Amino acid sequence: SARRAGLLVLHTREGHRPSLADLPKNKLWRSESIGAGIGSEGPTGRVLTRGEPGWDLIPELAPLPHEDVIDKPGKGTFVATDLELILRTQGITRVIVGGITTDVCVHTTMREGNDRGFEF
Repeated sequence: SARRAGLLVLHTREGHRPSLADLPKNKLWRSESIGAGIGSEGPTGRVLTRGEPGWDLIPELAPLPHEDVIDKPGKGTFVATDLELILRTQGITRVIVGGITTDVCVHTTMREGNDRGFEF
C-alpha cells in the first residue's frame, strides 16, 4: 500500500460551502435534474455540502492524523484547491490516483494534473 511504501497520501472530498456561493447554476441544475439537488436535504444532511454528515469520508477510508484532506468544489482536485502547492512543495512530480468515480473525478484530476506537468 501507499502508506506502507512511505508515500504521501492525500484524501479528497467534493462539496460546497453551506451558502452554496461556490456552486455554479448549471451544476445545481444538473444535480436537481437527477433528483439530488446540491444543498437539498438528503438522508445524511444537505447533499454535497461541507460540514454535513454525508459529506465526510467514510470511517474505513479515514485519513490518518498526518494525512491531509483536499476539499474541492468540483470534479477535479487541482481547480480551486491547494493540491498543486502541496505537491510542488513536497517535490512530487509523479502521482498515483485512486477513487470511486473513476470516469469523473479521477479522470478530471489526472487531466488537470497532466496539463500542469505531473505524471500519472
